[in-house]
Amino acid sequence: MSLSRRAFGLGLLGAGIAATGGYMALRDSSLLREPLALTGFVGGEKKGFLANPRTRAALAGAGFALEARQAGSVEMVRAPELRAQGPDFLWPSSSVMVEIAKDNQIPVRRSQVVLNSPIVVYSWSNVVDGLTAAGLARTEADGHLAFDLAAFLKAILAEKAWADLAVPELFGKARLVTTDPNLSNSGFMFAGLAANLLAGDVATGAALDRVGGEVETIFRRMGYKSNSSGSLFDDYLAGGPGVHPMIVGYENQLIEWILADRERWARIAGGRYRPVPLYPVPTVYSAHPLLSLKPQADGLIDALNGPALQAIAWEDHGFRGPLGARGEAAVLADLARLIPDRVDAILPMPDARVMLALLDRLA
Repeated sequence: MSLSRRAFGLGLLGAGIAATGGYMALRDSSLLREPLALTGFVGGEKKGFLANPRTRAALAGAGFALEARQAGSVEMVRAPELRAQGPDFLWPSSSVMVEIAKDNQIPVRRSQVVLNSPIVVYSWSNVVDGLTAAGLARTEADGHLAFDLAAFLKAILAEKAWADLAVPELFGKARLVTTDPNLSNSGFMFAGLAANLLAGDVATGAALDRVGGEVETIFRRMGYKSNSSGSLFDDYLAGGPGVHPMIVGYENQLIEWILADRERWARIAGGRYRPVPLYPVPTVYSAHPLLSLKPQADGLIDALNGPALQAIAWEDHGFRGPLGARGEAAVLADLARLIPDRVDAILPMPDARVMLALLDRLA
């Protein structure tokens, strides 16, 4: 009996030693280390993704804790006062920003696209009914709405009234609104897309001499322009078709809004006034590259491109992955007909030199 007790006691002692040794090993491993705190600037359209508890937990599991400060994509690669804050990373919403950042002597160590979202035009179901009757919008076989943006831009330049476009309930001349292209990426991307469409191809310096004045006119007629894509989208939803009949934004913004409150969407989905995404043909893709500026941020690119965070980005926020395809999870269900599986009618953005010249004209 005493032998059994002695053996039992030795067993407990051995287990305790093993447990202590295991803890000591784990204590020095990444599993028990505090997440590495990184500070950087991100576009407002990604603030919901980064605030998501699932995102924060997945980042912590990968060893990171982010303090993400909101800034416009153009602003974060051009404003000296932001650079002076010594960010570890930048996360703008256009690949052109990588080139502009390097031109501005920002020390980019690594850059890689993490998320994608095509540029769309947001309108309202009653406005789209008129645009369809006027031949400017059409429903594709899979159910999403295609938009002849080039023809609409020419209507703006011709000072057509909404009534001329079969939308008599709206007052005044046809218009759409975007963000300030010198601060925010959605406005920046739209400026490049407008220049492309008016030039008939990817805009060059020579083409900009020809169509730059028309792009200026389109932006001048917008009136006030927000410096945040997120703020503009919130204003669009709050104001309704009378205040904001058409705005420029990212595809993921409406998906994220719907996924946040399915019951709210169910209440308005069958109504006359509901938000609708229009896909310009062609459009441009807003790629979201993460720029690592310091060694400690290099691994953040790999973490964000991992399957866990990519799944959260699609399932909760509607961001497509680096290749531009929809995620695998069937989170859209009743939304699937609003959102095409792929967006193949894509124009490249003009190069950085042309875009900077265009920004100077729009300043």
